Amino acid sequence: MNITEQDKEYMREAIRLANESVKNGGGPFGAIIVKDGEIVAGSSNSVTRDNDPTAHAEVNTIRQACRKLGTFDLSDCVIYTSCEPCPMCLGAIYWAHIKCIYYGNTKKDAAAIDFADDFIYKELEQHLENRSVPFIPLLHDEAIKTFAAWEAKQDKVEY
Repeated sequence: MNITEQDKEYMREAIRLANESVKNGGGPFGAIIVKDGEIVAGSSNSVTRDNDPTAHAEVNTIRQACRKLGTFDLSDCVIYTSCEPCPMCLGAIYWAHIKCIYYGNTKKDAAAIDFADDFIYKELEQHLENRSVPFIPLLHDEAIKTFAAWEAKQDKVEY
């Protein structure tokens, strides 16, 4: 992959947002989303400020970009994030169809300062009955009717 000076500048902006977050009481993570050479969104981790465990830099930035662009499909965008995405953020990036991820710190760097996501990766490999949080099936016969309604819907917007 050919990394340009512009890529480095975008990453520096993600890192700047991470540094700003630390100064303002947030976590040490920042991210930006770029489309056609323009920054369309940028944010930092605000988990503790917002009392929201999903308010990671990447998720906040994806939400901001989707609102600004008026779409849930960011397939023509690139994300620059100050750290390798956690499992939740990686899932959000894939759901948004972002075409490329540039990252600064690694998940090992994050683990070294007590942001260890390995337990989630290990949980995902477990069968449901072996996970540390119980997974209990309930009312499948009723719930499946909603899926049937979705499948039959002619004017649905697929994502």
